Amino acid sequence: MGKTSTSIRRRQLMLGAAATAGAAALTHPLSVLAQGAEEIVIGGSIPMTGVFAFAGVGINAGIADYVKIVNDAGGIAGRKVRYVPEDTGYKVDVSVAAFKKITSQNKVNLYYGDSTGFSKTINPELERNGNILMAGASFATELNDPKKYPNQFLVGPDYTEMFGILLNHIAKEKPGAKVAFVYSDSEFGRDPIDESEALAKKLGLSVPVKIMTPAGSVDVSTEVIKLRRAAPDYTIFHGYILAPIPEFITQGKQQGMTSKWMGTFWTMDSSTVMKMGPDGDGFMGVMPFRYYYDTEKAPMLEKIRAMRPEYQSTAYLQGFLTAMLFLESAKRTLAAGQPLNGKNLKAALNSIKDFDTGGIIGTPITISGNSIPVGRVYRADMKAQKMVAVSDWIKL
Repeated sequence: MGKTSTSIRRRQLMLGAAATAGAAALTHPLSVLAQGAEEIVIGGSIPMTGVFAFAGVGINAGIADYVKIVNDAGGIAGRKVRYVPEDTGYKVDVSVAAFKKITSQNKVNLYYGDSTGFSKTINPELERNGNILMAGASFATELNDPKKYPNQFLVGPDYTEMFGILLNHIAKEKPGAKVAFVYSDSEFGRDPIDESEALAKKLGLSVPVKIMTPAGSVDVSTEVIKLRRAAPDYTIFHGYILAPIPEFITQGKQQGMTSKWMGTFWTMDSSTVMKMGPDGDGFMGVMPFRYYYDTEKAPMLEKIRAMRPEYQSTAYLQGFLTAMLFLESAKRTLAAGQPLNGKNLKAALNSIKDFDTGGIIGTPITISGNSIPVGRVYRADMKAQKMVAVSDWIKL
């Protein structure tokens, strides 16, 4: 088939499609067109495969479930919400391509990004576009800057704020404690270290040792000896999901260490911590949200449990809450009679004051900048196979 016949065929297809659309518009005068024009669209670079798939699958389900709840209740100001995700395999270039594809085919108002790398790479494009408010899986401290990242926000505390929550808890529980930092040699790992060391000193705590390891390191015997010599009261791990945390704890305990062991958000999913086995008993960490199985008053968790009777990960809750804050911002923007663009959506997000998330976060939240600096310390109870709260909600 030559070029000419291909283009003729393409034109016939386009004309056919236009005629069909025209006929549809005539049979349902404006409803179809209005519905198309007025949808609120959430796009998403979601890592459904690859190294971060365990989180991506949960995030995807969380966003989709909240969108369903909103649509079942009639949408936002009569507009339906549509969620358009693409799998990225957790690769920045694939994520950028997904963003371009989704935004060229849909009038996107809100977007979920899969990584710090993507959030930083896409920022100039986001500012040029001007129509989109973005959040995502990253809690990078660098993104917590409204001047540099005016159309983005973090659904929870940034990594430095997570350390702040843990250090505040430690200072209260054991004034003057010695705290070791163990982190991966990655942008994620190094992110909160310097600022957190300064904060520890301010809180009257000391940091006798900082240990950096390769991201997926297996043999940590030399590092464990260093750690044991420093004899910390608490050890905070950051920049890992699971390995090499269990190796550190098991070897440390074998060598007589009495440190309390702690982690940050991406280590704190229940199923991740439970993989640590008996040595993980008592492992603590910071969580910006309640766990799926928490029984304190949380009507939104009850709704989630009714929709999904099996355990849902912390990534699911993060996706669910992101969709909730996205659509609350859209609702406030439309109520003010303003167009849905990045600037208005962000201003609406920043008008959120003492907002009730239905108990997903156990205290009303206020979003004045680019993060939600709230969290709580949970501890692993291996017998019950659950994470149990050991602090109140700590607001920075």
